[in-house]
Amino acid sequence: MSDNGPIPGGFLEGAEEEAGRYLTTVDGWRHFLCEEPPAPALLSAKEYAQLSPSEKELDEENRLDHHARLLVVATSTVRHTVTCGRRLVLLNRHAISARRGLIVSGPAGTGKTIAITQLGRSHELLDRARHPGRAERIPVVYITVPPAATARMVAAEFARFLGLPVRRPWNITDIIEAVVGVCTDARTGLVLVDELHNISLTTRHGAEVADTLKYFSERIPATFVYAGINIEQTTLLSGTRGAQIAGRFTLLPTHPFPYSTEWKGLVAALENTLVLRKHTPGTLAILDRYLHERTGGMIGALSHQIRGAAIDAILSGTEKITRRSLAAVPLDFTAESSSPAVPRGGQ
Repeated sequence: MSDNGPIPGGFLEGAEEEAGRYLTTVDGWRHFLCEEPPAPALLSAKEYAQLSPSEKELDEENRLDHHARLLVVATSTVRHTVTCGRRLVLLNRHAISARRGLIVSGPAGTGKTIAITQLGRSHELLDRARHPGRAERIPVVYITVPPAATARMVAAEFARFLGLPVRRPWNITDIIEAVVGVCTDARTGLVLVDELHNISLTTRHGAEVADTLKYFSERIPATFVYAGINIEQTTLLSGTRGAQIAGRFTLLPTHPFPYSTEWKGLVAALENTLVLRKHTPGTLAILDRYLHERTGGMIGALSHQIRGAAIDAILSGTEKITRRSLAAVPLDFTAESSSPAVPRGGQ
């Protein structure tokens, strides 16, 4: 957060409202599917000068909200995940058992969650197009595996997404039966399970969670897609249970982006989303190598750095992004520790 000035109260209220819309509930997921609002208009200096103080504050608030949103860029990772996922959904359409699944695995910050949620978005929008006006359908379920999860906790995550009350007397069998019944009736075709690295098959609870997910995959006629940090380096693909997962799931690795044509395109695409009154187009394109060195090629760090610099530019009144303002945005520990020393001076 920048110390250059206060954030308007309305923006904070909007941020709190957004934070309450979780993907792990059916209402939050459906909100995620809604089209993003269009970018605010970029006013000329003359138009901006003619605004009243309250209108200027509203203009800043709208542009702050725009840059605070996580804008999705169609990276090769996203495109490949959507293609492979849709292929598996079609291959599993008439499968009675042993359905094939997908695991998206890689270091933190390489776009795994974005990739699987975009797959889910694509699947649900196609389902809506085929079955218009069928609000009772729940084509996609999205859950995250809690830390130190138990089998009952994971089953409860499914129930929470579907809006099913988990009553205290219910045992795990009761929860599973309720979830399977709703998913079957609602024609769920895709189940997304994020944060899979929170499962360890070396513990009793972890093994029970893996068995529960397998049981869900056998009872719910859907394609299961997992995502987690470096899954191939964990115990999830070893031993008897791991062999069952490895034999049914395709693994899609994600990596930091190399400095390449695609990286340059990502920087240009993010720069095109900026709504800053004094920013010179092409500035970030010139700094694409610096941005790669600073972020280590991580798409999450790149998005954070550019959006953070844009917010600082509005709050400080500079209304433009420079190398100095990019350097002023602190990144995550991994990006900061892997990048070379960055001079704070210069433009």
